[in-house]
Amino acid sequence: MANGVFHTGYRIKIELTHPDLGHPDRPGLLDEITQPIDKRERELLQCLQHYELGRCQAEDHDRSPWMAIRRRTAGGRTTLVAAHLPVRHQPTAEESDKHKAMKERIARAAERNGLSARVEARSPDGRVRTDVLVTGKAGAIGWEAQYAPITASTVRRRSQAAAAHGIIPLWLTNSDRAALIDRAPWAAVNDVPWQAIASRQAMLVRAGVRHLQRWKCSRSSERRCPVTNSDYTACGRLHVQWDLPALCIRQKRHTEVDQLVAASAEGAYVPMRIPNQRDPRSFSRMWVPNEDRDEWQNIVGPAEDPAEEETANSELTFTEEALDHTCRYGEETMVFNDRRLRRATGDATGLHTFDEIPQRLFKIPQQSDRQLDITPQQRREAGALHGCADWNIGPCAGCATPIHRYGPGGAHACGQCRARVTGRTARRT
Repeated sequence: MANGVFHTGYRIKIELTHPDLGHPDRPGLLDEITQPIDKRERELLQCLQHYELGRCQAEDHDRSPWMAIRRRTAGGRTTLVAAHLPVRHQPTAEESDKHKAMKERIARAAERNGLSARVEARSPDGRVRTDVLVTGKAGAIGWEAQYAPITASTVRRRSQAAAAHGIIPLWLTNSDRAALIDRAPWAAVNDVPWQAIASRQAMLVRAGVRHLQRWKCSRSSERRCPVTNSDYTACGRLHVQWDLPALCIRQKRHTEVDQLVAASAEGAYVPMRIPNQRDPRSFSRMWVPNEDRDEWQNIVGPAEDPAEEETANSELTFTEEALDHTCRYGEETMVFNDRRLRRATGDATGLHTFDEIPQRLFKIPQQSDRQLDITPQQRREAGALHGCADWNIGPCAGCATPIHRYGPGGAHACGQCRARVTGRTARRT
């Protein structure tokens, strides 16, 4: 990432490693250069190497010489860096047709399920515009049909603005390289012609929706051990992870777009942000069934949301390094849609492994009305097998703990309640 840029308006070089940016006479310069791209001139900031030599290496990789200022947090320190903008991309006619068809499909699915749907909805203050706003008992879901490239910072900014207005964003993409993946609640679909989107044929969500899987790792498990990555070696521990439907055991049905429209607005599917067990700063976003979310929290426990990758309010650190005029395109982080595959169709995410099954999973019922379905003959055989007289299975009269109790009837208490037991002493099962 570059530590400086050229300001084409003022004709000055800006040093991002200095608190005054190298220009103490311009106190408002930082606010000016860190404005969102759509609120300032795109060609305001220029790569220093391009300014001096007429060309930089970024231009050989589908990037423009124009720059944007970002905050980067690494090692607990937040600094200012400059990143190249992509070559300006105007949506093609095909992209526009797909975008329009998807908006119509989402609205149609919502209305078919008795939900409110508004296309190109604006917030009362006009600051948030949503492709399709679907409202149900779980709240408002702001669908964004994103068929054109978009920057990660734009996704974050628009998602935060939506959340501030009580809207849960849901970004829909057809690209494995989309910068929106894991940076906001999202889902991915296959890239099909607009006619297929507009039709009534099923359209599957192929990524962004996952299901919870948990299993005890043993040689007899149907799954490969994710720790040893071997079919023949089992670690013997408890694994909990989120899988794509096709990877689940037993395999789950893929969610359809129309189904997700209704399920997200009704609360049957909820957005989750899952931190990596080894690195809490790394996380995945996904839509999951509500009951799977509850089970995950029961096993893992509710976790605090990890910090955003870019925090607008983090205190800046200025290293006061010398201005570097070399183009640093190859060192940039992946901010825009990228040629490399992201995790849209990757392996299971959010893996947690426990050495022992957490105690909170062992539930003792407080009350039970269940009766043992057993014949008198089976009761006698069981009594003979365990060296018992005629017996019943029932709850303790004091604490409802399941116990063996002897005799034809009567309420018994277990030793844990420090109560005397009628007849022979009760034994815990």
